[in-house]
Amino acid sequence: MTSPKTINAAESGSWKLGGDLEINRIGFGAMRLTQRGEAFAADAAPSDRDRAIGVLRDAVELGVNHIDTAAFYFSPLRSANELINQALAPYPDDLVITTKVGPGRDPSGAWLPHATPEQLRGQVEENLRQLGRDHLDVVNLRIVGTGSIAERFGALAELRDAGLIRHLGLSNVRPEHLDEAQAIAPVVCVQNPYGIGVRPDHDEFLRTCGERGVAFVPFYAIAAAGREAGARGTDSDEVLAVARDHGASPAQIRLAWTLHRGPHVLAIPGTGNPDHLAANVAAGTLRLSETEQAVLESLHRSGT
Repeated sequence: MTSPKTINAAESGSWKLGGDLEINRIGFGAMRLTQRGEAFAADAAPSDRDRAIGVLRDAVELGVNHIDTAAFYFSPLRSANELINQALAPYPDDLVITTKVGPGRDPSGAWLPHATPEQLRGQVEENLRQLGRDHLDVVNLRIVGTGSIAERFGALAELRDAGLIRHLGLSNVRPEHLDEAQAIAPVVCVQNPYGIGVRPDHDEFLRTCGERGVAFVPFYAIAAAGREAGARGTDSDEVLAVARDHGASPAQIRLAWTLHRGPHVLAIPGTGNPDHLAANVAAGTLRLSETEQAVLESLHRSGT
């Protein structure tokens, strides 16, 4: 596996969210930080607090300056936002924290109905309180379903105008949602499931985002069909062969392929394991040949 010790996330390249927030293209996702095993599982065991805080501090030391989180990322005894606050406040000037609103969970962890436009302000304020911030760098409206988002996105645009939010994004959306949102306010990022064999039907959407200057931020780039449970530990012969040629892990190849999809494509791999964190950052240095990209592209289009 590619050695992580002298690697810095800056080697993955950078992107400016909204034209003013410059971040390294390898970031960190906080979903897996609060528990051991599958995210959101009812019987999830809380993560080790000191280890989680250590992973966050290691991420910043490795040059990660983009962290993706949400108030609904929690397990018994652990909250991702509060771990981030404890580990990193006072925050580095260049650190960009992106959060999501829309879904919610009650104290037992059960999912609540999607937030109404009126409820979104409360969710934004919950993120502000947990993170200890007076404004949020980026707030993504997380979508459940295919209906219109105009009222909900409009409510967030009003909070942006009020100074509680700097930039707006979308999560788990279709192309028509981006059109609808951009008619209301600027959109700096789209966060959707995507990776080798994951949503090849979104290839054109990814390109459209780039043409509009919108960052495309895949989630499940490593986990693929494993989703919240994480990677299944089985990879195709094609991925394994490319990994051997680079002295890398299959997970690193999946991340590298994601970054090769365009300069506007960012990565937010999540982990509570310091070794996996370092390996994920190291993946940003991998350069795939045109032949390797073609092989992986064929695999991607087959949906495997």
